[in-house]
Amino acid sequence: MYKIFLTLILASLLNAEIVDGVAVVVKEKAITLFDVKKEMALSKVDAKKASDILIRKALEEIEIQDKKISVSSEEVYEDIKATAGRNNLSVSEFYEAVRNANGISSTELKEKVEQKLLSQKLYAALSYSAMNPPSDTEVQEYYDLHQEDFSHPSSFAVTIYTAKDEVKLQEKIDNLMFYAPEVTTIEQELPYERISPELAALLEKTKQNTFTPIVPDGKGSFMSFYLKGVVSAKEGGIESVKSQIANRIMEEQREQVLGDYFLRLRQNTDINLIRLP
Repeated sequence: MYKIFLTLILASLLNAEIVDGVAVVVKEKAITLFDVKKEMALSKVDAKKASDILIRKALEEIEIQDKKISVSSEEVYEDIKATAGRNNLSVSEFYEAVRNANGISSTELKEKVEQKLLSQKLYAALSYSAMNPPSDTEVQEYYDLHQEDFSHPSSFAVTIYTAKDEVKLQEKIDNLMFYAPEVTTIEQELPYERISPELAALLEKTKQNTFTPIVPDGKGSFMSFYLKGVVSAKEGGIESVKSQIANRIMEEQREQVLGDYFLRLRQNTDINLIRLP
């Protein structure tokens, strides 16, 4: 009898700990206080906004399951392979570059790509019939209102540091006075239109007179770009960004359709807000 009572007491304590750790329940799916705090730190938002983001993700997961949407390992691999190819890297080199730049393992990257592809399939299923390509007039009006968004550097002035030994390269980056004959340097001006979108994005977010993270060079060595300056920022005119504008308009249309859909879904789903951090 004593053992039975002890078991019941322990069970109630454990259940209390579990309930105490739950922030929101979305149709039997629990979102924990830890999840909310993690999202707050990741997205730099308050608890309410973080919980809204996580509720939306939970609703998406429920919809993906209900609609039996799936992604194969081959689809995940092909997406990663395509991204690696755009950067002139093998898949293994791309894994290493992502790990060095963002601290994400290959397993974590595959999970993120899988979730991205699942969401893309869900979004396509929900929004495809409600979206129409923008007309030339709509594209022109959008461009007139957002010209500053479609300006980009003409080129980047960089010094490229390359070495077969990643450790030696890092030592050189940390201390430019460090003698490292195995580290080679080359001065280059990289035209914006002739580099990959990923490299352009990396250079655009790199502060002047600093180094990018170390990445594989696609030839068995490692490299880092020292950004000396951004050359002659320019606007290419509407013709050079017409497809980009059309894609932006379609993305905004899709987000509006999806936002309305998930708002209705949220109103009709059993969501229990227990507490926030």
